[in-house]
Amino acid sequence: MPVFVPKAQPLTPVSPLLPTTLPHVCEPIPPLPMTPPDADEVLDAASNAAALRTALHVIATERDGLTHLGELYQTNSVAQAGFMNAVNTISKTIHRGAKLVVSGVGKSGKIGEKVVATMNSFGVRCAFLHPTEALHGDFGMVAPNDTLLVLTFSGRTAELLLMLHHIPLTTSLIAITSHTDPFKCPLFARRPLSNCVLLPSPIHIPETVSFGLPAPTTSTTAALALADGLALAVARRLHPSPKDIFHTYHPGGAIGAAAQQVGPPRMGDIATKVAEVPIAEGKHGRGITASDHSPHSTGTVTVLDVLLTAARSSSGWVRLTESSIVTPRRVQMLGENFDTSRPVDYVTSKHDESEPGAFIVEKPDWISVPAESEVEEVKNWIRVMRFGRGRDFLKEGTILGVVDERGEVSGVVEIEDVWFTEEEIKSEEA
Repeated sequence: MPVFVPKAQPLTPVSPLLPTTLPHVCEPIPPLPMTPPDADEVLDAASNAAALRTALHVIATERDGLTHLGELYQTNSVAQAGFMNAVNTISKTIHRGAKLVVSGVGKSGKIGEKVVATMNSFGVRCAFLHPTEALHGDFGMVAPNDTLLVLTFSGRTAELLLMLHHIPLTTSLIAITSHTDPFKCPLFARRPLSNCVLLPSPIHIPETVSFGLPAPTTSTTAALALADGLALAVARRLHPSPKDIFHTYHPGGAIGAAAQQVGPPRMGDIATKVAEVPIAEGKHGRGITASDHSPHSTGTVTVLDVLLTAARSSSGWVRLTESSIVTPRRVQMLGENFDTSRPVDYVTSKHDESEPGAFIVEKPDWISVPAESEVEEVKNWIRVMRFGRGRDFLKEGTILGVVDERGEVSGVVEIEDVWFTEEEIKSEEA
């Protein structure tokens, strides 16, 4: 049987004959670079300038957007009423042991997650609910007494509208959106307006006009600023000192490290909290009545009533009304040569023997100092003021009212605790 046998092939192809000499080259070929040139060398000055102009344009546009938002809440009654209603609603929700639930989609959802983080750091119990996940079981996190805050610029995000269809009508709903009229907001269309709160967050120029594309930029910046304002306002409503709450819940990072640093004492550190000072009660109650004619009148409060109240006061301070107070050093005077049955408003002070009732110091006579002021700084200020106005100014017996970050007098300090040490008194007398 014939068998096909292929013709033998060389193991390697035959190479063509190479010339023995290279052709003559007029100029040497420059060596090629081993690495590509840096990107900075490719970009020219014009493109760098264009990039910078873009950034400045975005910053300026968002700044103008925040200015527009601020003007809205300064002048628009709907916006103002909505903000106050939102603060009240969230505060009541937290007081009754419930929480704030925040929801949003896309970039608005990212802003919502930041809102949740801020609220929690202020001690406002808060959780984030994604609308899609809610439809797949996460509705379980929403309790009957919770309040829902949604963020959507258009106010007609499909996922949010579908989610709201499953939220009980009794649940309070707060919306941060571009709409300025609650009657025209699609989020409230099928819900009772009595349970709906509108927080308008419009922008002055559409993003398609500002930047040529509808990317959420100015709108999300406005929503974030408004939500930050809401978080801080709620924190101040719920807590006497949001700063202390914030540091308690933020022990890590640079913020936590700064809070743990021991610095010089401040007025807030040495002040007695006014809210913790007990109010003296007489036989017929306490406080000023409508029939009182004396600015220092305290009804039937006697010297004995003040002494008994001072005995149970951890600081020695005693309040006679919400706006009148007796210092520990003044209380000590009552133990000697005073008829304890006399009304306290007829007792004179050693600092002003001429005026009955000078023993009591009314709030308008307190000298205000910021709580964050260092004690040494206040001490130097007292020295300068006494040198300029004379020793009768800021004299012994003066009360320093310590003003907190809300602008309210929340603490009191006797000036003697800051300035009138024995050595300083001897120095002045000399």
